[in-house]
Amino acid sequence: FTPFVVSGEALFTGYYEPQIRGSRARTGAFQTPVYGLPIDLVRADLGLFNPKLKGERISGKVEGGALVPYADRAQIETGGIKSAPILFYTDDPVAFFFLQIQGSGRVLFEDGSNARIAYAGENGQAYTAIGRTLIAEGSLTRETVSLQSIRAWLAAHPERAASVMQTNRSYIFFAERPVGDPALGSTGSLGTNLTPLASLAVDSRIHALGAPFYVAADG
Repeated sequence: FTPFVVSGEALFTGYYEPQIRGSRARTGAFQTPVYGLPIDLVRADLGLFNPKLKGERISGKVEGGALVPYADRAQIETGGIKSAPILFYTDDPVAFFFLQIQGSGRVLFEDGSNARIAYAGENGQAYTAIGRTLIAEGSLTRETVSLQSIRAWLAAHPERAASVMQTNRSYIFFAERPVGDPALGSTGSLGTNLTPLASLAVDSRIHALGAPFYVAADG
């Protein structure tokens, strides 16, 4: 192992495993569907076609013999997806939105049972941080934007919450899994559960999966 030093200004972020409430039936406040992987979603590894594109992937669907973009968040939320199974319904679209940003989480059902919600795929549309949307329109400032301030703004403006969240065109699909060891997180790219204070997200185009890292950061 040859160590390399990467230093300088950087943004250090953390992953957490959100928990949302769920119901197997669409009833009462449980109106937001949580979708599994659509059967018509096509995922292409571009590295198989050109070595220069190693690590690059796109998602879409086939129409008329051509691969075209998949529906974006607004289209999915307003029109639904007939080709995707509904795993369950949740009662808080904002909480579910932030779970999608994390990419995985847990669900607590009305009967007291729970499960992991594992990442299964995405629609391939561009990801936009809605904090940038709120800064651009003057609702928040760079100094005040945070997970907490964004959630507070969405709660204070329910009439605009959906349209703001829909500026993030990306949409995540899930698979339901047993919780297993509750002290561990969801499954990562290596196929093993994420370990608190030990697992690190890496860019597979740059870093080899499983390579050790030593991280020194404030906070």
